[in-house]
Amino acid sequence: MSATAAAERFDNHWSYAEEVEVLTFDLNGETFALEAVIVQEILDLLPETAVPGSQPFVASVINFRGKVIPLADLRLAFGMEAAEATIDSRIIVIEIDLQGEQTLVGLRTDKVNEVTTLAKTASEAPPSVGMRWRADYINCLVKRGGEFIILPNLQAIFSSRHDAAGAVN
Repeated sequence: MSATAAAERFDNHWSYAEEVEVLTFDLNGETFALEAVIVQEILDLLPETAVPGSQPFVASVINFRGKVIPLADLRLAFGMEAAEATIDSRIIVIEIDLQGEQTLVGLRTDKVNEVTTLAKTASEAPPSVGMRWRADYINCLVKRGGEFIILPNLQAIFSSRHDAAGAVN
């Protein structure tokens, strides 16, 4: 991804406000955040049903209020090792637009932290060099205290996974 494209995606993310309310959560010792408006519910871990032939990133489904929804593991999307669930592990159910359709997706997390407000002035586009993850998977980084909070680009993550699945078939 070009630096211009990353900067454009970063600017678009903040185009509507100087602050954004987010839900923060941990994955592999890193703090991530999702816009609170897309969060439907935070769940304790639920029984999962494996889906044969699916990609490891979304290898199972869960029953959420009578609906079968995919359960995604962002650890795998970011190239992290899969991890065993702990007492703090949770599922964040989000609703996002995937290919023009509102879709419920469960995201497995190590721990849910808090709902907080992040300021545009504390954010910056991901660096184009030295990142251990794909830069297009990150909308921006927000500095808070001595740490960075990562706002993932769920559209890019789910779109590339969908495209990869289509290419295999």
